[in-house]
Amino acid sequence: MEIVLATGNKNKLKEFREMLESDDVSIIAQSEFENCPEIIEDGQTFEENAIIKACAIAQHTGRITIADDSGLEVDYLGGAPGIYSARFSGEDSDDDKNNQKLLKELSGVPKESRGAQFSCVIAIVSPSGLKRTVKGEYRGCIIEGYRGQAGFGYDPIFLDRVSGLTYSEMTSQQKNSISHRARAIIELKKVLPEFLKEVNSC
Repeated sequence: MEIVLATGNKNKLKEFREMLESDDVSIIAQSEFENCPEIIEDGQTFEENAIIKACAIAQHTGRITIADDSGLEVDYLGGAPGIYSARFSGEDSDDDKNNQKLLKELSGVPKESRGAQFSCVIAIVSPSGLKRTVKGEYRGCIIEGYRGQAGFGYDPIFLDRVSGLTYSEMTSQQKNSISHRARAIIELKKVLPEFLKEVNSC
């Protein structure tokens, strides 16, 4: 079964392929299809944005499509940056600018008040409009500076309290065994057989 992943993020594509591909499932990049629409993520929740992306690409490609929307929710900031994680520092944001803004906003905040979680919602959509969503979360905390060279996004400043490592200090295998996206993909694997059965029965 070939499934399209609705993202232009090469890091996400790599993680999905590592965690979801099998003898039965192959992940196709959105970039393999011409003239994919530019998607405006104007939902108010991770779930809404994941569905918006998956529906748009499923309609364009005529293929079953998955999309995720994920972000960092910081306790001290009332859950921000949340759905705005990728553009936290503005329209010209990038990973470094987002991390620097977050560290500045948490400057002076004590360790015990720097709790945070990564959240991920994955939507799977058929061209006919069948939809399912699943969610994964992982708790940690925000440290005061960068640690590690791997990963992307907020990985260098997000600490896993269990291992004592940031996501950026982990190997891909370590991160993929615990992360919010890994947990959402585990849930996706649970619902995928029934979803495909429904698609084939339509």
